[in-house]
Amino acid sequence: MKILIANDTYAPHINGAARFTERLGQGLVKRGHEVHQLAPSTNFHHYTEELEGVIVHRVRSYPFWGIPDFRWVAPWDAYPEVARVVAEVAPDVIHIQNSAYVGRAAANEAARHKIPLVGTNHFMPENVMKQLPVPAVLQNAASKALFMDIRHVYSKAQVLTAPTPRAVAMLERNSGLPGGLAVSCGVDTPVYAAAAEAAPAHDVPVILYVGRLDPEKHVNELIDAVAGMPDDVPYRVEIIGDGAERQTWSRLAAARNLGPDRVRFRGFVDEAELIQAYGSCDIFCIPGIAELQSIVTLEAMSAGKPVVAANAMALPHLVHSGENGWLYTPGDIDELRSRLMQLLADPEARHRMGVESQRIVTHHALAATLEKYETLYERAIALRKGR
Repeated sequence: MKILIANDTYAPHINGAARFTERLGQGLVKRGHEVHQLAPSTNFHHYTEELEGVIVHRVRSYPFWGIPDFRWVAPWDAYPEVARVVAEVAPDVIHIQNSAYVGRAAANEAARHKIPLVGTNHFMPENVMKQLPVPAVLQNAASKALFMDIRHVYSKAQVLTAPTPRAVAMLERNSGLPGGLAVSCGVDTPVYAAAAEAAPAHDVPVILYVGRLDPEKHVNELIDAVAGMPDDVPYRVEIIGDGAERQTWSRLAAARNLGPDRVRFRGFVDEAELIQAYGSCDIFCIPGIAELQSIVTLEAMSAGKPVVAANAMALPHLVHSGENGWLYTPGDIDELRSRLMQLLADPEARHRMGVESQRIVTHHALAATLEKYETLYERAIALRKGR
């Protein structure tokens, strides 16, 4: 098939939706498809490049105030450029990832040219409201408005998906769009398992967090939890990622007398370093409350690591408390600290739970995700022909 994927966030920007889109396109290329990607540019120009076999059509974008490293595509750039790319590529199917201007324009062109459309929702209100200057009293109304906008765009799709059953239920409840299907974002499990096998031994157990450093990620809870541990408990926290709260949380660690020997902020790292970090850590901690799936948790589980996670949104789909890690009540620092200390003190439990993580994550293999989307693209084509 000739597949056009559209997303308003893409590499080098790092988040779950961007990473999923990138892996989806590259995986489909390896399976013999011709894949085109619509995505924001990294400058103020339209241009086209090829990345790992995917032809990426970059739409002119602008820095977005208040959100570091995020770029915004304006409607006056998105609509004509997306229309040009769709006419030039003439895809068999279009797959949108959001309802912002690149995704919206692609959905409009799919409807106009009668091209089959698949829509995947990655939107969570918490991921947006904490970063935009929306007063707290208006956030509920703003979330409802955003979901109604999603309904307007995604109602054009023949097939609708989200990463987990809970994400599908949330989408239906808030937008009224029925018939959504849960399709895991998937993970290339052998890559992370190999990194764990190759990891050198170390004396101090490492707790790893990977992700954006934004308010809804609640990394401050991890910092506060380890700050309250007895001085004789050995550990080191590695924090990989960047975002609006990095300086605030760095200052918090310093205020808690946690130097770089205890808590280290590593910022963005390249893919090789990231995979090595998963392989070398002993515990993965994910305190975020707005995870529609959490690709980083899938990656850590693939490396055979126990996970301590907030009992929120989609994380209970991945973390089975007492089996491959522990869930804790969001905001309960004492409970989080207790769960981390249990694992720090018990290498055998870490190993046992890590093995269980690898068993659970087999259901999220990237190959199965690619095969599922191939089937859904074919379904969308059949449904569009049937109309």
